[in-house]
Amino acid sequence: MRMKAIAYNIKPEEKEWLIVANYKKHDITIIANSLNLDTLTFANGKEALIVFNDDILDANLINGLKSLGIKYITTSSFDTEHIDLVAAKAAELKIANVPFEDGKGTLKAMHQVIKNLDNWAAGKCVGKACCSNYCAVPKVTKED
Repeated sequence: MRMKAIAYNIKPEEKEWLIVANYKKHDITIIANSLNLDTLTFANGKEALIVFNDDILDANLINGLKSLGIKYITTSSFDTEHIDLVAAKAAELKIANVPFEDGKGTLKAMHQVIKNLDNWAAGKCVGKACCSNYCAVPKVTKED
């Protein structure tokens, strides 16, 4: 199954690596602009967001992405601190990272990003922070 994805704030070398790693598997729209409230609408109708360059995804962006149809967010980094995982969990979005620290921005990282899309398309999951609904974030309670 092909996923419809969008990648914001992508550097030229990352774009090349993403194209090579994807090899026409998924329908990926590539945007050079940063993801913010003004550029959010480009994600309309997409299922997945690919995050580069440590874009900050706060609760407002997460909720906006959810309202446009985004179900999955994959980052090209090991770290997920730039994503509000609590907001993502509340929005029922699944999050995937690159499960190794030595690959940020490399072809190896782009292959993992595509593997994350492949697994979601097949109904599977991978990655240390893969599903915020299941493993990355403690349960949110009403007191939180």
